[in-house]
Amino acid sequence: MHNSSSNHDRHQANHSHDQNGKQYDPVCGMAVKPDSPHHETFEGKTYRFCSARCQEKFQAAPQRFASGRPHEQHQDVAQAPSGPSTEYICPMHPEIRQAGPGSCPICGMALEPVIPELDEEENPELKDFSRRFWWTLPLTVIVTVLAMGGHSLNLFHGTTQNWVELVLTTPVVLWAGWPFFERCVRSFVLRSPNMWTLIGLGTAAAYLYSVVATLAPGVFPADFVQDGRIGVYFEAAAVIISLTLLGQLLELKARSQTSAAIKSLLGLAPKTARRINPDGTEDDIPLTHVHAGDRLRVRPGEKVPVDGLVLEGESAVDESMLTGEPVPIMKHVGDSLIGATLNAHGSLVMQAQKVGSSTMLAQIVQMVAQAQRSKAPMQRLADVIAGYFVMVVIAIAILTFLVWGLWGPEPSWVFGLINAVAVLIIACPCALGLATPMSVMVATGKAAGSGVLFRDAGAIENLRKIDTLIVDKTGTLTEGRPAFHSVEAAPGFTPDEVLRLAASLDQGSEHPLAHAIVDHARAHGLALSTAETFESASGIGVRGQVDDHHLQLGNTALMNDAGVDASSLSARAEQLRGEGVSIMFLAVDGVLAGLLAVADPIKPTSKLAVERLQADGVRVIMATGDGLTTARAVARELGIEEVHGEVKPQDKERLAAALQQEGHRVAMAGDGINDAPALARADIGIAMGTGTDVAMNSAQVTLVKGDLLGILRARSLSVATVRNMHQNLTFAFLYNALGIPLAAGLLYPLTGLLLSPIIAALAMSLSSASVVFNALRLRKVSID
Repeated sequence: MHNSSSNHDRHQANHSHDQNGKQYDPVCGMAVKPDSPHHETFEGKTYRFCSARCQEKFQAAPQRFASGRPHEQHQDVAQAPSGPSTEYICPMHPEIRQAGPGSCPICGMALEPVIPELDEEENPELKDFSRRFWWTLPLTVIVTVLAMGGHSLNLFHGTTQNWVELVLTTPVVLWAGWPFFERCVRSFVLRSPNMWTLIGLGTAAAYLYSVVATLAPGVFPADFVQDGRIGVYFEAAAVIISLTLLGQLLELKARSQTSAAIKSLLGLAPKTARRINPDGTEDDIPLTHVHAGDRLRVRPGEKVPVDGLVLEGESAVDESMLTGEPVPIMKHVGDSLIGATLNAHGSLVMQAQKVGSSTMLAQIVQMVAQAQRSKAPMQRLADVIAGYFVMVVIAIAILTFLVWGLWGPEPSWVFGLINAVAVLIIACPCALGLATPMSVMVATGKAAGSGVLFRDAGAIENLRKIDTLIVDKTGTLTEGRPAFHSVEAAPGFTPDEVLRLAASLDQGSEHPLAHAIVDHARAHGLALSTAETFESASGIGVRGQVDDHHLQLGNTALMNDAGVDASSLSARAEQLRGEGVSIMFLAVDGVLAGLLAVADPIKPTSKLAVERLQADGVRVIMATGDGLTTARAVARELGIEEVHGEVKPQDKERLAAALQQEGHRVAMAGDGINDAPALARADIGIAMGTGTDVAMNSAQVTLVKGDLLGILRARSLSVATVRNMHQNLTFAFLYNALGIPLAAGLLYPLTGLLLSPIIAALAMSLSSASVVFNALRLRKVSID
């Protein structure tokens, strides 16, 4: 219907002035008067504010609000600005984005910040609409009382009552309803009819008809005269405006609750950190001043400031706020820490590794915000319908006016006007547009609180359809923190030499098995060399050069590719694999040097997760780069029947593609770089939050804790969310399907009753609010 990018450009808001010279508060974006007493001068320019609160915010960080540019470089997402430089988005049309507050060119709704600020003030639109509603509500009540009972009370004679109602109604329509008329006119200018088109046309028709009847009653036929005056409908126009404002207030307040999940996440971050200086002194510094590599102290009862590693001490850390795991986890030297988690007892010294927007908390906030503002596939149907709906409604309203005017009872044209206004008002498509976005926003917040991150709305909608799950072994079914088991040397090599060379090469690998080998070698005091070259061999091992020797370290497939005969140790390797131990062969200059065995314990929850998934009808398949015998041993313990061992990354991708061609809906769960191709290929990619960034960037769902039980929680939420979407869409469709014929007067020949525009306005307002409140019920759904 329109070019959204051009509309977006057309609605870019300047942070202090627009092209007409109008001034805006640089903090909240509201229009301000030139004589506002709240003002500041910064870098030779005067900025004015709507309130002292905004002025205080500006004084605290003038550069932040004066630049008028998005602050991508701002270090702490948890303290992102909400001024005009923040990106704003339409809650119904996420493709509409701009760098400041404004209205959506498609639906006319007020834009909202993508990431709300923790201490943000009340929504400016909510504040504005509240003021307009409460100041004009007494006028609406008086006009309505006069219209309903003015004749019987004999308060006024003849046309006097029309003039009184005109005086009382005009402030309601022209001041309280002015934002609605602005949006209505804009919808025509942009050729994008929306809900405000219908409200503006309906209200304007009732008001203008009544104004003409008051100012020039002589232009109407004699049969229009009742009780010595022309019948007017000022009360209908006033009540429509007041009820629409009321509906917007209810909707805005309800919608503000959908951002509660992000605000709760933002509130987790501590404001300060205790830094240990090189001279041993300690200072409390703002969180934004922490840099990677800093040594920080975390005292008992304090929150971990940023992501990092434990250098000294041990303590139990409560990670439930991010992972959903209620039991505190013991942390020792070398263990990782997640920012915003709570140190229960014991003092820790940590090294900061990820700060600002790189921390897990910041990434969670970004993912939740992105998922909340994405569009579900189900919404496409609603968008297609809404695209034509408004024009159809206008045509029905015109037809209603003509049919009643030509063939209705006298005064027929008055009946025609009132019924046409009722059609325009009751057919507002706001409920239809909000049906799925509100469900998505609530569901993503609910999921984040349970340690499940959805990348987009499509993942929420489609996860429930999955019938096949491919799982990696290491780090997904197992702990991913393997312990060194043993080393076997081939003739001509010693165990220490095999271990030293393998560990020297593995220093460049991110794989958990490599970490176990390196840590064990260092613990035994072996002097490791620096690898001159290093290359990952497509998920089957690594290659490189150490001390002028060409090394290959990996599984049987790598040995076969390198032409190395590993038969002398194959029997011992099979014996260890039967115990569920992972085996890696080491070849030096093309000759087998030995094998290294690493044991990786199965996660305590993996067996339960597999059993429950299979009970739900999900086919679970293991695909791992580890040896087939080892994989089968682990699968046997977990009850997994289908196993693929020693597979390369491209083999996992081909497996997912083959299953899709058979008609299956496939999910892939993994944590490593070698899982990324299959995660991207699958219908739903599920990454372990304990794994690599590459895996998480390739997936649609991330399990923060790295626990497969998270898949069950995500599936339960997917089912509940889609059910909620269906409820909202069904209500919206039925509401319009029943409301429009009723408003058009189709039941009048049978019942003699007509739907008043006032009742239509009330129904329209309550329909939008009911959709939002129904979506909010998802917050109480049990997904465990």
